[in-house]
Amino acid sequence: MAITTRLRNDAQSYGWMMIGIHWLMAIAIIGLYALGLYIVDLTYYDPEYKTMPNLHRSIGILVLIALALRLAWKIGDRTPRPLASHGPLVRLATGAAHGLLYLLMLVTLVAGYLISTADGRPIEVFDWFQVPASPLQYDGQEDIAGWVHYWSATALIALAGLHALAALKHHFLDKDATLKRMFGITKETT
Repeated sequence: MAITTRLRNDAQSYGWMMIGIHWLMAIAIIGLYALGLYIVDLTYYDPEYKTMPNLHRSIGILVLIALALRLAWKIGDRTPRPLASHGPLVRLATGAAHGLLYLLMLVTLVAGYLISTADGRPIEVFDWFQVPASPLQYDGQEDIAGWVHYWSATALIALAGLHALAALKHHFLDKDATLKRMFGITKETT
């Protein structure tokens, strides 16, 4: 076994760009979900009432940027070949699950942006830069976007959990290289 040192994907496994962004986004999204659940219980008098939502928004914007980068990289890079052990049904389910994960990430992040800019103010991202408010404001924006944000984030976390369980199933039960490829572990070629 060898650890890949390539930036880009090849036919056998993922390169470090996709591996790194996959795991960073996974950690950030799980953390954002937990932080979001914590935030909804804060009251005006809690010391973290202003800081935690700002942290949540800032990380959310960075994840949105990472998602755009990830999609652009995915378009410009090859996808490793499916494993021989994966039949057409597994490939179809995998493609559908990945597509739905991307869609739920996008919906969740855009809804979060719409909640945060419903009052017409920009989002301040860690005092590094501002993201302007949406020029399209509508009645009930914060409530509607809040509902969409919560349910799409919950669906995203549930699907990500199934995604992780499927990867573990492939690793421990099927004993194939699915999980190893997302850690950059490949067979040594001699």
